[in-house]
Amino acid sequence: MNSSANSFSFSSRLRLFRRKMASSRHLRLVAGVACFLLVLFLVHPFDSPKLLTAPRPGGSHSLAQPVLKPSPSSRRKVTFKPSSFDWTKVEQYFPVELKHKLPTGRSKPQKPVQYDFSQYVYDPVTRNRQKLHDELAPVSGKGKTTFGGWGGTLVDALDTLWIMELWDDFYLAANAAAQLDWQNTTETAANMFETTIRHLGGLLSAYDLSGEQALLDKATELGNMLYMGFDTPNRMPGFWLNFEDAKRGPKLINFREERINGESGFTLGALADSLYEYLPKMHALLGGLSPQYEKMHRAAMHVVTKHMLFRPMLPAEEAKAHNILFVGDAFARPDRIDRVAEGQHLTYFTGGMFGLGGKLFDINEHVEIGERLARGCGWAYNAFPTSNEERWKEEGSKNLKKGFASARDARYILRPEAIESIFLLYRMTGKEDLRDLAWQMFESIVNATETELAYSAITDVTVRGPTTKSDSMESFWLAETLKYFYLIFSPPNIINLDEYVFNTEAHPFLRPKS
Repeated sequence: MNSSANSFSFSSRLRLFRRKMASSRHLRLVAGVACFLLVLFLVHPFDSPKLLTAPRPGGSHSLAQPVLKPSPSSRRKVTFKPSSFDWTKVEQYFPVELKHKLPTGRSKPQKPVQYDFSQYVYDPVTRNRQKLHDELAPVSGKGKTTFGGWGGTLVDALDTLWIMELWDDFYLAANAAAQLDWQNTTETAANMFETTIRHLGGLLSAYDLSGEQALLDKATELGNMLYMGFDTPNRMPGFWLNFEDAKRGPKLINFREERINGESGFTLGALADSLYEYLPKMHALLGGLSPQYEKMHRAAMHVVTKHMLFRPMLPAEEAKAHNILFVGDAFARPDRIDRVAEGQHLTYFTGGMFGLGGKLFDINEHVEIGERLARGCGWAYNAFPTSNEERWKEEGSKNLKKGFASARDARYILRPEAIESIFLLYRMTGKEDLRDLAWQMFESIVNATETELAYSAITDVTVRGPTTKSDSMESFWLAETLKYFYLIFSPPNIINLDEYVFNTEAHPFLRPKS
């Protein structure tokens, strides 16, 4: 299905947001403006719930009307209080003699002053780009069908649109999402994990925030489809849900004939990250009523802390200035444990994971570890020429900055894990310098990835000068990366961590109240 994804106009709005932010280079001024706007709203509120932390609107609303978009009729009456002195009572000694009256009548046609932006926003090329498949190719302007043609970016970005109060874009996208037909796809199977975190998570989060029943109904449809993937003898799903096989019934697997890899490696990276990430999150989502998640988290983090954390080898002065940590891999041998001090971007989420577990389970040491891991993310971002080329020339080597031995995969594909940890640790500790770090990262990413249409993954962060764009912008750029950057500079009661918990795709779910 070709979804009416408003990717192009949304990216344009995001670039406008960046330019507004960049007009002040000091983050505290940005925070001050945000606080001023918040106070202004609190002084002049609307009857309809404006803040995201307000109770969810009751009942279902028409998708044609934004729930939180204030109308003149919803505003509270303004009460006039006269000043203590009435200047109209003062006699004028030199009253004005009105010789010329202001002109009346129909205005004459006048030349336009403002540029006609409709030619830019609504030309045929732009309209075509807004009706693409799952992803926008940010260099060529073409579309990509990567997740069944079910509007991957559109659904994944629903809650981001709501949080940023882009009402028109949200309801345009929500109407398109509510019309999705899960049967209408060119694919023969669905990736269970990705479809769950992106589509199902995106719809449920958008419902939690907006209260739009149609989004919950569409999520229920998808949930029923994905549930068939669990129809196996041991109720464990495979990586893929094959549509025709699922319709015919369960497929038996003879595990006696399956080859089991005897690998003894342990990682918090690819194919393992979400397992550990969800232990404290499930504890929070279930209101702390299932003790096994805390037990599993404590046991796992004890091993991680003992065998998988490492500090990079830095020059003495830099080591003193940066008390940072990274997560590596470990291999269990019969007589020893071999550690591999090699990090990957996927493991950058661990700062937020340690911080969340530390807060929920009252483990202060883990909050400190989480902060050191988060700061390690920021240090790594600043260590490459795509961040600050002048500093790179001064401090970096011809190949890699001190602290790095190699870079096996030098791509940056707009991933969110680093800013995720920095955002979460800022909200957990209140340390303002983490926002300074986030702003440096934001500027670095934008400078290295911006295209005419949006933002693109790049092939090598170690090169100097212009970067090579790979014409890829996965849906998590709008769903996660930009959402975390936006939230770290937003008032802290927007998506309060005591009221929401994020899934692995940065979709906030309401936590049960105590």
